Amino acid sequence: MNAEKRFQIFKRLSVAIPDPTTELNHKSTFELLIAVILSAQATDKGVNLATNKLFAVANTPESILALGIHGLEAYIKSIGLYHAKAKNMLATCQQLMSQHQSQVPNTRAALEALPGVGRKTANVILNTAFGEPTIAVDTHLFRLGNRIKLATGKTVLEVEKKYLKTIPAEFMKDAHHLLILHGRYTCTARKPKCGQCCIEDLCEYQAKEYATVSAQTNTLNHP
Repeated sequence: MNAEKRFQIFKRLSVAIPDPTTELNHKSTFELLIAVILSAQATDKGVNLATNKLFAVANTPESILALGIHGLEAYIKSIGLYHAKAKNMLATCQQLMSQHQSQVPNTRAALEALPGVGRKTANVILNTAFGEPTIAVDTHLFRLGNRIKLATGKTVLEVEKKYLKTIPAEFMKDAHHLLILHGRYTCTARKPKCGQCCIEDLCEYQAKEYATVSAQTNTLNHP
């Protein structure tokens, strides 16, 4: 895919999605960190249901730590792997208090040193909370990179590096959320909505024609 096509793809996506941001509910960087830790192998909707109740009673490192393991688990037990996540959250709260004055750090090394925080989570925090031009490759970005041919690769890190190398600079800050939202609502995993896609003519998805026909047929059958 050439540079001009990439530019046009992100330009159209930025028009179609004028205010790209995370769908995880949060009112502080700390709340975002907790929500992202919980979001591993969970939906944003499911995380929001849990954190809406949790943050109403505990939304600082001190207050979450005060809940203890059983108190915290009571709020997040609807989330997959909740026991392991609760342990990581409590350890992270302790580390934030002891090493960072209860503030979420703004460097990759410090973020990845927190329990339960890997490269993807660190990238989300750096981009969403601190405005860094980073790319967190989740299932949507990995799929789109290989499907559209924006950033092909066999591993998450390989795809991430290609995104960082090829995304036009003016779109880098918002690219992460533009691609997530496009993948979540239009370029979906099983049945991409090619006939409703603003970049259909630029996309290099090989099965696009079939997907487009399917989308048009569904529209005709279900007006």
